[in-house]
Amino acid sequence: MEGFLFQASIYLAAAVIAVPIAARLGLGSVLGYLAAGIMIGPVLGLVGSETKDLQHFAEFGVVVMLFLIGLELEPRALWDMRHRLLGLGGLQVVLSTAALMGIAMAYNQPWNVALAIGLTLALSSTAIVLQTLSEKNLMQTGGGRSVFSVLLTQDIAVIPILALLPLLALSTVAGVMPDGSISISTDEVDAAHNAVDAHHGPAAAEAAFAFVQGLPGWGITLVTIGAIAAIIIVGIFFTRPVFRFIHSAKLREMYTALALLIVVGISFLMMLVGLSPALGAFLAGVVLASSEFRHELETDLEPFKGLLLGLFFITVGAGINFELLFADSVIIIGMALLVIIVKGLILFGLARLFKLRGRDQWLFALALAQAGEFGFVLVSFSVTTGVMPNEVAETLLLVIALSMLITPLLFILYDQISKRMEEASGPIVPDEIDEEGPVIIAGIGRFGQIVNRLVQASGFQTVVLDHNPQTIAVMRRFGFKAFLGDPTRADILRKAGLKDARVLVVALDDPKAALSLIAYARKERPDLHIVSRAHDRTDVYRQYQAGSSDIVREMFDGSLRAGRYVLENLGLSEFEAHEAEKMFYAHDRMSVRELASLWRPDVEPSQNKAYVDRAKELQKDLETAFLNRGEEDDDKKRA
Repeated sequence: MEGFLFQASIYLAAAVIAVPIAARLGLGSVLGYLAAGIMIGPVLGLVGSETKDLQHFAEFGVVVMLFLIGLELEPRALWDMRHRLLGLGGLQVVLSTAALMGIAMAYNQPWNVALAIGLTLALSSTAIVLQTLSEKNLMQTGGGRSVFSVLLTQDIAVIPILALLPLLALSTVAGVMPDGSISISTDEVDAAHNAVDAHHGPAAAEAAFAFVQGLPGWGITLVTIGAIAAIIIVGIFFTRPVFRFIHSAKLREMYTALALLIVVGISFLMMLVGLSPALGAFLAGVVLASSEFRHELETDLEPFKGLLLGLFFITVGAGINFELLFADSVIIIGMALLVIIVKGLILFGLARLFKLRGRDQWLFALALAQAGEFGFVLVSFSVTTGVMPNEVAETLLLVIALSMLITPLLFILYDQISKRMEEASGPIVPDEIDEEGPVIIAGIGRFGQIVNRLVQASGFQTVVLDHNPQTIAVMRRFGFKAFLGDPTRADILRKAGLKDARVLVVALDDPKAALSLIAYARKERPDLHIVSRAHDRTDVYRQYQAGSSDIVREMFDGSLRAGRYVLENLGLSEFEAHEAEKMFYAHDRMSVRELASLWRPDVEPSQNKAYVDRAKELQKDLETAFLNRGEEDDDKKRA
């Protein structure tokens, strides 16, 4: 018991230390888990051979992940995305597999091993890529959306790949008897038993082989179809009554137990008929995607998925054979770079074929060029099913890990290419501004559009500036006049009539650009009224010090309205709720002005004693004001 607790403490401590550091460095959680495993395994030697046993348990996290992926994919949504999934994503998987398989065969690997290698390396890292795209705000670009489609295709492709890999092992040893049954030699049956024993344990091996061994071909097909049909029928017709029954117990932990029962039970059923547990989990997730209990299942299983996958990646890192890496470092690093180059060239060609241009095609090619975390699962599964020899698997694990470690460098390369393309294309040629008006609106996103429509509808002329050509084109399509140009440039502002304007609306998305514009406009026109958009309180303080007259926090007014609706539904009259909203609004504006004078840009607000003390006093003042207001209302009612 003490040994188990010691090992658990090591794994958890490694994750708690390494993953936040990796996240802060922008490297992603997967690389953090891998680094943690490398530190406690090959570097410090704190864990040993038990990591392989632990890895078999942690692989259940992959089953949970695929179940959750299935929950996100309703059949209708999959059908709507069919062209991009089958076209862009399908071609990427097929072409990358074929190219990498050909390279493996050129190095004298048998065709079945080469195919397993190609399928394994064709997949990219969903965890690293999606997190990096989100951090760099690239998800909504054309390249980002295409990357997401391919990653989704790859996640779905894992299911048939897991189903195919055991066939690659049996294809050379299985035969069909005259009666249609499948015959496997005794030695190969024993080997398969041993492989399944190593991966799932003796009980699972006996269950799977005893159930399907000796069945005719049509019998195995019927058993497989029956298992899949059972999952679909149970998902459609029986989950609702079971959830209602669990709900009657009024115990929150029973929902978690039911979610685990669904995944574990389906996994066991799939193993019983000789199929991949991940296949059944994914199928069950798709069936339950339209269920009203979908969010409940996601909430209950998400922590298990994260912890088990994290544990799996730690065991992979701890199991990396650094002796092999140092012995053949040039060859292994060269193989990792070869995988990235081959996949990158294929992706670049597909990007051009599907009309991605400029930075989007580079993002698409570089973001997906690495191998991914599912490669670890497929390598492990290939070994346990007898497809891939151990020495090949160890080398392949190193290649996958190195390609993932190189991924942050690929995104840095994309940033450099993007900057060079921007410089090469030259600055945006601004429009000739032939109008002036009392109001200049800098930035015409969601915020600026509403301001512009209200002001124009009230009969006042506006001069709208934005540096995004697509945004300007959309505005003109809807009949609004807008000018292309960088609102932070002095010459653009002068042409827009800054000298005579009465109001400047700063509605830029970029906080730094907005701050620069406010400071410049205040310097040029001390009498100008500036209305600006702020992201949060810190942004408010910066803009206040830069000289903005009226500052609007993005979510503040909407939050006040939502709070008023809450009060109305808690029993307050519309008038009382409106008065509470007005009181809170006035107090908050006064508080922000006072706190802005105490805010210091070089000190965190929580570490600024004067700021914290005054914030506490203002909060007490607000509570007192509402208490007095409530007593006044009670007195009026009694009177």
